[in-house]
Amino acid sequence: QVRLVESGGGLVQAGSSLRLSCEFSGINIAVMAAGWYRQPLGKERELVATISRAGGTNYLDSVKGRFTISRDNPKNSVYLQMNSLKLEDTAAYYCTAGTFIGSSYHPNVGWGQGTQVTVSS
Repeated sequence: QVRLVESGGGLVQAGSSLRLSCEFSGINIAVMAAGWYRQPLGKERELVATISRAGGTNYLDSVKGRFTISRDNPKNSVYLQMNSLKLEDTAAYYCTAGTFIGSSYHPNVGWGQGTQVTVSS
């Protein structure tokens, strides 16, 4: 059974940093790509960052230079370092594992409960 557990969210002030963690079980993340999505309240879920099996990364334009996705294969985990947080980063954040078809990332192991990030002024 595949399980994804996100953690590290919280309530922070604008300009602060947070590090989200995602621990996978039931799959070997070393052989998969991974990604982080976010969903602001009342809005659609959007892809924030991806990391390939080889470690190549891609980011949503609005987080480039502020967010960094990384992976620790021995720990079966993926992380999202978020710096210089803005009010518009407020959302529930979800990690995923999946594959790339061409340049398009496709999550394919389900979703965790997510972790809430709230940025205040």
